[in-house]
Amino acid sequence: METPGEAELDPYVDFTREEWSRLRASTPLSLAEDDLAALRGLGEPMPMLEVEEVYLPLSRLLNLRVAATRELHSVTETFLGHLHAGAPYVIGIAGSVAAGKSTIARMLQALLARWPDHPRVDLVTTDGFLFPNATLEARGLMARKGFPESYDVRALMRFLSELKAGSPKVRAPRYSHLTYDVVDDEEILLAAPDIVILEGVNVLQTPSRRGRVEASVVVSDFFDFSIYVDAAEADLERWYIDRLLLLRQTSLHDPRSYFNFLTQYSEDATRDFAQSVWNQVNLVNLRENIAPTRGRAHLVLEKGSDHAVGRVRLRKL
Repeated sequence: METPGEAELDPYVDFTREEWSRLRASTPLSLAEDDLAALRGLGEPMPMLEVEEVYLPLSRLLNLRVAATRELHSVTETFLGHLHAGAPYVIGIAGSVAAGKSTIARMLQALLARWPDHPRVDLVTTDGFLFPNATLEARGLMARKGFPESYDVRALMRFLSELKAGSPKVRAPRYSHLTYDVVDDEEILLAAPDIVILEGVNVLQTPSRRGRVEASVVVSDFFDFSIYVDAAEADLERWYIDRLLLLRQTSLHDPRSYFNFLTQYSEDATRDFAQSVWNQVNLVNLRENIAPTRGRAHLVLEKGSDHAVGRVRLRKL
């Protein structure tokens, strides 16, 4: 039962899907069905109605916030009497493995790039900032891959610092989900982007959740806006297992795939393997390190069992 004054202490304003969809106003739909098909993740439904009712209003909100942030920077530069190199607007997207972060990140990248004022929108995942598998194996961390200690946080912070300093060219490491490892001698080049979307399970973690209480700056300090993709544990588990079963029928047949051995497994054995990984790794990481950061996001997208967003929570200013 809600106690008196509890609602006033809640930092979020809640919207039903219908209420949120009305905030689209006159924002035009700039994606065709072919565009949408290319953006969908494996096994993740993303009907056009979802784009219209959830992501178009979100793209409108972000477009307004980008414009307001630029105006604020202009005011500060006028006060200082000199101009600084333009820094991109940085959006962080967090949430569990299998929550659909990557699809949402690609969707927002496509929608935001179609607004006239910020055509260059780059997308970077924190997977590239994982330590290489050889390093993880040497440190006994392969079973903790995706946990805070498995990331090269210094490299990630350096990347964000250069980005926010307005460096004309910033590089990020590239990760291969096929080989399940950082790609040697291959980088993502960001050349003066207007907006950067950084997607990953760990982007909203606090210093203590990175195991470094003494750190005074965290990844989210560089964000202008942050999103948490939320779903029930049972749904996340099912989505993870179903996705691995689909991959077993497709990309895992590539001999370069780290999980190629699963193609020799029966469907039941593959399901058991996925269940074990979920219980021993992903669920533990979700409960200990990811879900506790949900309340730090500017916006929470709450998904139902069919991947559709049913409620949106926007942090009050």
